[in-house]
Amino acid sequence: MIHPTSRVLVADLRQHLNQTVSVCGWVNTHRLQRKMQFVLVRDHTGIVQVTHRRGGDGDLIEEALEQVTVESAVRITGRVVENPVVKLGGLEIVPESVEVLNRAEAPLPVDEHTALEQRLDWRFLDVRRRPAAQLLFAVQTTLEQGMRAYAYQQGCTEMHTPKLMGTASESGAEVFKLGYFDRSAYLAQSPQFFKQMAIAAGIDRVFEIGPVFRAEPSFTSRHATEFTGVDVELAWVNGVDDVTAFEEQMLAHALAQVAEQHGEAIREAYGVEVVVPKTPFPRITMAEAQAVLRARGWDPEGVKEDLDPEGERAIAAYVREQTGHEFVFITHYPTSIRPFYHMRPAGQPDVTLSFDLLWKGLEITTGAQREHRYDVLLKQAAEKGMNPGPMKDYLNCFRYGCPPHGGLGMGLGRVLMVMLGLDSIREATFLFRGPNRLTP
Repeated sequence: MIHPTSRVLVADLRQHLNQTVSVCGWVNTHRLQRKMQFVLVRDHTGIVQVTHRRGGDGDLIEEALEQVTVESAVRITGRVVENPVVKLGGLEIVPESVEVLNRAEAPLPVDEHTALEQRLDWRFLDVRRRPAAQLLFAVQTTLEQGMRAYAYQQGCTEMHTPKLMGTASESGAEVFKLGYFDRSAYLAQSPQFFKQMAIAAGIDRVFEIGPVFRAEPSFTSRHATEFTGVDVELAWVNGVDDVTAFEEQMLAHALAQVAEQHGEAIREAYGVEVVVPKTPFPRITMAEAQAVLRARGWDPEGVKEDLDPEGERAIAAYVREQTGHEFVFITHYPTSIRPFYHMRPAGQPDVTLSFDLLWKGLEITTGAQREHRYDVLLKQAAEKGMNPGPMKDYLNCFRYGCPPHGGLGMGLGRVLMVMLGLDSIREATFLFRGPNRLTP
């Protein structure tokens, strides 16, 4: 057998015309005719045609190609030749050896008509067979890289906070409880308290990209029980506007990177345009948003304190009509629907210095200026009927000189979902976790 030369990617084959190369990939399709055998081999960069004229008895290549099934992993060594008739780049490979590295069983458990839930059962095949799905992870990489680059530029320190906690964090209802030696532990539903602790530790600006766990029995297209959160906390802020300004700049920077590196591929695979947003983003208070929506027939009873998904879509559409902008910050949420540690403006105890960021009508971020004064925090916790005992370690951060600070938490999957126009967060995650899904 010919000793395999080093692997060449399909995208680079034109640089190796009339040379012998090895291509490694999966069988995309095969056509076995009386005189000829045609096999299309796919790697992560493209597809190439392998063309073999049958040699009859004793032809090992003919024998190997005859046995091969769709999605088998193969290594083909052969000459790269020009053939203008071939649609795939005007090239083909004339094989000198064929190795079937792992033959795929037939038939495959998924095809292009398979419904999403079953595709998720066979996610490795689903991703492998769909270049659009693979593009998602390349886009995710660039997006994270862009956010990190901006955060580093702004003097942020990347932190890794624990995901195991001794007490339920913000609200006992949404945490997963697990056995921890002879007692119980909880999975962190946010790195919130830990990143505030890092601020109290004198680390000026903090960010983390890591797993977040939410025990919500939500079966919507935008909820997951485990997702990747992008969290930022900034010390010495003059107000919540420092936090919103940081976020809009970070997103604009990251989306510019995505548009530059993948704009064309996203247009082809998903039919959407990645628009680099202009800053600053529009801002509207919750009270103003509700007034606008109620004038348009939303929540006629006037009972909803928060925006439901329909309200979020409607206010985003309104802002887009008014400003042409895809993003909007909703600010000054009522105290009743925000955590006890959100700061309240002086003389306005029923609202908080908090915000949500909507992109095309989907909430992708929640943020706020935090209350950093110990006595005020105790008072606000008591108002919410919370027992300060289990929060002792957290509250201690505010007893010895904690600076004013604020931050945000963003869902990475939701950002990808909106950016690529996906119907469900299940498609924006490699292996989705939801109330009914713990596999594969």
